[in-house]
Amino acid sequence: MRAHHFTVVTAAAFLLTAMTAQAQSLADVARKEEERRKATPEAAKVYTNKDLNAAPAPSTPAGGTKDTKDTKDTKDAKDTKDAKDAKDAKDAKDTKDPKAATDANGKETAKDKAYWSGRLKKLQDQLGQNQMLVDAMQARINALNTDFVNRDDPAQRSVIERDRQKALSELTRLKQAVVDGKKAVADLEEEARRAGVPPGWLR
Repeated sequence: MRAHHFTVVTAAAFLLTAMTAQAQSLADVARKEEERRKATPEAAKVYTNKDLNAAPAPSTPAGGTKDTKDTKDTKDAKDTKDAKDAKDAKDAKDTKDPKAATDANGKETAKDKAYWSGRLKKLQDQLGQNQMLVDAMQARINALNTDFVNRDDPAQRSVIERDRQKALSELTRLKQAVVDGKKAVADLEEEARRAGVPPGWLR
């Protein structure tokens, strides 16, 4: 009985010793593994195409292609409209009635008999007035010439000569105005002829 008890105690002691040794061995292994992990850097993770998300589609910036296209279309439409308006204005000018005129307010008036005869009368009146002034100035110059000859006082002759020179300059200007007036009348008659105005309207 004692021998059996001794055997059991011995076996238990051996088993306990073995388990303690095994526990110490496992603890040593775990501690060494922990130290190895701390000493060894963690391997970097390798990424593959599967790990990457699909790149998002680029967003359309504000005022992008569509806005640019709309702006270009608007500009093209405006340019086309401006060109059409200019052409219409030119066509309207080219097709304007040759017997039409524009008054002081910019309104178109008919180039009738009153229009042509009115223009002629205005030119003729101005021409007649300038011709009368030429005659009057010539008469004054003639009188100054006579007065100059009949004066003996040098001071008086000097004053008369000065007045005569002024009169001569004015006479030259008036004669040129008469020449211009006659040309204006001739130009009006030619214009009327080209416009097909009846001769009786320029009277």
